[in-house]
Amino acid sequence: MNNANIQIKVPFTMGTSTNYTGHIPYHTHTHYEIYYFHGGKANYLINDRIYVLEPGDLILMHGMTLHKAHVDPETAYHRTTLHFDPYYFHQYIQPAYAEDLLAPFRKLQNVRLQLRGEDKQEFERSLTRMEALYKQQSPHSMQRFQALFLDLMLQIRELCAQPMRTMPSYPSSKERHVQSVISDLEAHFNEEITLEHLQARLHLSKYYLAKTFKEVTGMTIFQFLMHRRIYEAKLKLIQSSESITDIGYEVGFKHPSHFSRTFKEHTELTPEQYRKRHQLAL
Repeated sequence: MNNANIQIKVPFTMGTSTNYTGHIPYHTHTHYEIYYFHGGKANYLINDRIYVLEPGDLILMHGMTLHKAHVDPETAYHRTTLHFDPYYFHQYIQPAYAEDLLAPFRKLQNVRLQLRGEDKQEFERSLTRMEALYKQQSPHSMQRFQALFLDLMLQIRELCAQPMRTMPSYPSSKERHVQSVISDLEAHFNEEITLEHLQARLHLSKYYLAKTFKEVTGMTIFQFLMHRRIYEAKLKLIQSSESITDIGYEVGFKHPSHFSRTFKEHTELTPEQYRKRHQLAL
């Protein structure tokens, strides 16, 4: 399972699907994402958090955080996604007089809103109208799409004004235990980690932890750990001028060759290529 840095070449993309392609990797992207869950059975992983999705769940993501859906293939997976370039939105769609409509994405970074009742119905109506216009791809329809996109962002801004800092709920002990593993990995990802370390810190059998983690997330504990380290390395490559060797050590790799090899397995680029490509894209 390779990590991917997914890009869009247009200001926005939108689509609704009722199936799931299991090869979609644990990934990041530089654009923002509006994800709306209509139905199915899925856990959504966003970095160090697991969301057990329910119909009406709206997830706002600022992109450069690892995320992936883990879906039950026996149940239809129905969702709508809207990816957009925040710079395009700010420059060409948001009116100068409006409050900052990108604030929910920047300040909350990744948040789930559970829409119910009229809020749910209004949001679904907006998505349906927007997608119908998006599919037409004519100049007139895209102008109308952008007008409705502005209205959708106003809805989101109002929804995010409500208190959102609530503890996540999990339907079973398995999800709670997996969340404990993820929180532990988040705190110690740059250290040497073994199943024995996790067993000692969490007071749960290492065999149970390994089996349950794979069942809930669709990946092994050490696949997740490697994704977390590579994610941290990507941020350091983008945001700092530290040497690649030092970055490898800082995120938990003991040998530079292992870091370079693993980074390329996850991104299809060497650390040097990733840094150069991203800087050229700025």
